[in-house]
Amino acid sequence: MTSVNKVVLAYSGGLDTSVILRWLQDEYQCEVVTFTADLGQGEEVEPARAKASLLGVKEIYIEDLREEFVRDFVYPMMRCNTIYEGEYLLGTSIARPLIAKRLVEIAAETNADAISHGATGKGNDQVRFELGAYALSPDVKVIAPWREWDLNSREKLLAYAEQRQIPIEQKRGGKSPYSMDANLLHISYEGDQLEDPWVEAEEEMWRWTVAPQDAPDTPRDIELTFAAGDIVALDGVAMSPATVLAELNRIGGEHGIGRDDIVENRYVGMKSRGCYETPGGTIMLKAHRAIESITLDREVAHLKDELMPRYAAVIYNGYWWSPERMMLQAAIDHSQQYVNGVVRLKLYKGGVMVSGRQSDDTLFDQRVATFEDDGGAYHQRDAEGFIKLNALRMRIAARRRGV
Repeated sequence: MTSVNKVVLAYSGGLDTSVILRWLQDEYQCEVVTFTADLGQGEEVEPARAKASLLGVKEIYIEDLREEFVRDFVYPMMRCNTIYEGEYLLGTSIARPLIAKRLVEIAAETNADAISHGATGKGNDQVRFELGAYALSPDVKVIAPWREWDLNSREKLLAYAEQRQIPIEQKRGGKSPYSMDANLLHISYEGDQLEDPWVEAEEEMWRWTVAPQDAPDTPRDIELTFAAGDIVALDGVAMSPATVLAELNRIGGEHGIGRDDIVENRYVGMKSRGCYETPGGTIMLKAHRAIESITLDREVAHLKDELMPRYAAVIYNGYWWSPERMMLQAAIDHSQQYVNGVVRLKLYKGGVMVSGRQSDDTLFDQRVATFEDDGGAYHQRDAEGFIKLNALRMRIAARRRGV
């Protein structure tokens, strides 16, 4: 093994990262610093401190990053109405650059030689963690145990943990559970029976949302206030970014909103089936498009829609800290200066419907749009010249073909 004196490990306290912690100590004979991020995953993170301490870790970082996560990562992404391959709201993808950022910062603070993560050699997360780390710290050393060891099954990991007396919570009857990832934006499920794309996800799997058919029979109306493209208030009550998203998750979950079952194309080349619950993000996306519909210039809105798939792929593939993402972000953020106002939504049995939108910066002119007498605001006869000019090239081509 390459000489390493100290390594910073992204540590959850679960089976994989607890085994990795001991494996790093055994194989690299190095000191391990653990970093546990609270991104709103809905689980206590403090138990990770006791587990790390029990395994001999002296420097333990446990940080509440919920506000930074939503403010500096989720909100900028939502300004672009970002969605990958038409369905995925990028809940896992958008969390990785923040974790990568803190890993390299902690490595610098503790004079560590390397960072380490628990992502497998088959997934996207290894790419996201490491591209982010290299962009922020070009000479950082990365240790990815799943690409080095032979502990390539849950059974081997459990055997390793038992041999080395690593404390692990009781496994679920010996059967592999779903691989799950959660933060304030979403919770994801992969593996187990989901590896067959024909098998329907069991109802017991879902944790954040009720089944749409079991949601309340009475719709819920909510109002979201936007300032420069970001939600700043819910039902007139000012809230921080993380508080907004947490509350929308709660409300959306009660009404069966945000379930998705998709097969996506991973950056590493394979197709992967995953199920996602993103109640708050689903509501945010609908509302943001609604407020943009009255505040964005037509060509700006259409250009944003053209840029969005590229921006989504940049995030999905792990290039958050790249110059192209920053360039795109500057253009997107510039477009949001007049995206202000209020959107009213109706939530009902899994659906999110826009029922109203208003803004002091609206470009919607009722005098022009009306079907009634507009008092001369729009001269309908002007449309004839507009149509003939736009038809000119087609008329010329048709004449040449003898039509």
